[in-house]
Amino acid sequence: MLRKVAVLLAAVTAFAVVAPVTASAAPVACTPVDWGSGAKYASQTTTALLTNIRAGRQECYDRLVFDFTGTNDGYTVQYVPEVTHEGSGKPVPLRGGGKLQITVNSPAYDQDGNPTYTYPNGSELVDVTGYQTFRQVAWAGSFEGQTTVGLGVRALLPFRVFTLSNRVVVDVAHVW
Repeated sequence: MLRKVAVLLAAVTAFAVVAPVTASAAPVACTPVDWGSGAKYASQTTTALLTNIRAGRQECYDRLVFDFTGTNDGYTVQYVPEVTHEGSGKPVPLRGGGKLQITVNSPAYDQDGNPTYTYPNGSELVDVTGYQTFRQVAWAGSFEGQTTVGLGVRALLPFRVFTLSNRVVVDVAHVW
């Protein structure tokens, strides 16, 4: 009996040594993107009310999302030397080597002037601590039916913009 246990133990040990080890998933290598860093815009055909701004980290880019009560498909997104407040034109201080000015063609207030998007700190709309590309998201105002936000990024990196039925999405790549 002892001999059978020893043979079985030897067989199991040999199998464990010879059996292939499953490698853990290797990190994704971000390939260069062709998004470019030039201005991107879409002419407005519909408008809605801004209700939220949020961010997310992806493997190869950071994402900023604008949520609306309905469909909004108009925007202008571009690198600028200085993001400025709607109406006053005063500079919006931003951390980072690049400054994206994001304007969506929707207000952050209803027809009676009541806010539809509120925030506790206009200098830090979204916590982007630890993001690879984003450095700061700051309020620049909502005036005459459009809303502007400043996005401080690590450097002038390629970005893309697209719309979904009730969102405008801005992705900024981690690498060229």
